Amino acid sequence: MRSVRALAVTAAFLLLAVAVNAHAEQPKQGGILRIYHRDSPANASILEGATYSVNVPFMPVFNNLVVYKQDVAQNSMDSIVPDLAESWAWSADNKTLTFKLRHGVKWHDGKPFTAADVKCTFDLMMGKAPQKLRQNPRKAWYEQVEDVTTNGDYEASVHLKRPQPSLLALLASGYSPIYPCHVSPAQMRTHPIGTGPFKFVEFKPNESIKLTRNPDYWKKGLPHLDGIEFTIIPNRSTAILAFEAGKFDMTFPTEVSIPLLKDVKARDPSAVCVVAPTNVSTNIIVNSTKAPFNNPDIRRALALSLDRKAFIDILFEGQADIGGTMLPAPGGLWAMPKDMLESIPGYGPDIKANREQARKLMQKAGYGPDKHLAVKVSTRNLAVYRDPAVILIDQLKSIYIDAELDVVETANWFPKVARKDYELGLNLTGNAVDDPDQSFYENYSCHSERNYTNYCNPDIEKLFDVESQETDINKRKKLVWEIDKKLQEDVARPIILHSRAGTCWKPYVKGVTVMVNSSYNGYRYEDVWLDK
Repeated sequence: MRSVRALAVTAAFLLLAVAVNAHAEQPKQGGILRIYHRDSPANASILEGATYSVNVPFMPVFNNLVVYKQDVAQNSMDSIVPDLAESWAWSADNKTLTFKLRHGVKWHDGKPFTAADVKCTFDLMMGKAPQKLRQNPRKAWYEQVEDVTTNGDYEASVHLKRPQPSLLALLASGYSPIYPCHVSPAQMRTHPIGTGPFKFVEFKPNESIKLTRNPDYWKKGLPHLDGIEFTIIPNRSTAILAFEAGKFDMTFPTEVSIPLLKDVKARDPSAVCVVAPTNVSTNIIVNSTKAPFNNPDIRRALALSLDRKAFIDILFEGQADIGGTMLPAPGGLWAMPKDMLESIPGYGPDIKANREQARKLMQKAGYGPDKHLAVKVSTRNLAVYRDPAVILIDQLKSIYIDAELDVVETANWFPKVARKDYELGLNLTGNAVDDPDQSFYENYSCHSERNYTNYCNPDIEKLFDVESQETDINKRKKLVWEIDKKLQEDVARPIILHSRAGTCWKPYVKGVTVMVNSSYNGYRYEDVWLDK
């Protein structure tokens, strides 16, 4: 069994590293891992997905060029290891990244993997391919890529417009699989072909997703499992009850809330459960080009109205974190210092004073006790979205806003917010890696598909480029703090909290690792095995 690391929560809500080692046990081959899935993905294409509802079931089908080491809980540049690339090297000017590729790797349909597939994947992600992705939520990651060239079948080079040290971190995420040249984007939505440890069998929307062992996987002896089956159960309580009853071997990753975690342990004391930061922020998205939210005073009033501690106490029994855009410490490596965070309007502890200031801003905008602002708060039809949306609606009453809940199914949620078809939304933003380039460019750059709020500040975007090129970590951190503070002051996307959540599995499930700073780590279950 591989090392299991996670962050557990103490009574004081501090994070401690927990490692379980059982190297003496010999992994057993065979068996189907049964996991419930929290909802039905729109399709099977990871490159087009904006939610880890796609990433979790389909990443086992794929490999990346590089990947975060699967048994190290905290992702960092130091935990990046080869995958389809055997090695990599930067040029002297840090503008070319060259990968030496593995020989003898086959796609699931038997065709050979070559450097051409790397170039085709980059062309897709950059929007340069003849066939286009229907959605391209991470195109902003690759704005600095000039071109990708190949040297024979087993060498590919990424040429940058300027240095970007974090490119390797982005390529290690679970949102960066390599796609085959010979399979169309349309087919990848319905029947994905990869090089990974498991092969796609079927996806029945609203029912199940099934994968089977790849007998020709290039990592000899892996995977241990014969297959993985995801049964789609959108109702979280129903799914948890089914896990407790033994119908599933494992919960959907980081989907067990803190209150439900206590129920699981009470009903199934043998279950192994780990609580960890998810690198998912609960936030407000505001359509800043649509009246009345094009008024900055109203956006500031929204931010000032928030009682973040109330959200955390109600939803997480105190076990969540307050922060800016970047994941709070110690799970996150780029968090603002506490005193800097609390200097931002709305983050101070005096909720009464904050809301009084918010009401004055609302009155300045023409609203008050006799004239309330009526809005719809749109959110995705999942409990982790709906529950905080209800709390938000209640808190907005304190500043003359009467809000109505507008629930949207998963398949429609991301297209809806991407086309800015909403007024106000309660959103969860999952970050694929704990790196500022991923978060800043993807969520806040002017032309990113995932900039759902229409926030656009060219001056701050120039700072993105400055921090992105900085190779001195301490200097880069200070730049990141400055940017994060400015984003909160601009009410670009008010961050309510950063969640912690549980993942549980039966004691006979071995080799599981729960990541502490990313739910999108490219976890492929290739080391997991069943001891029964």
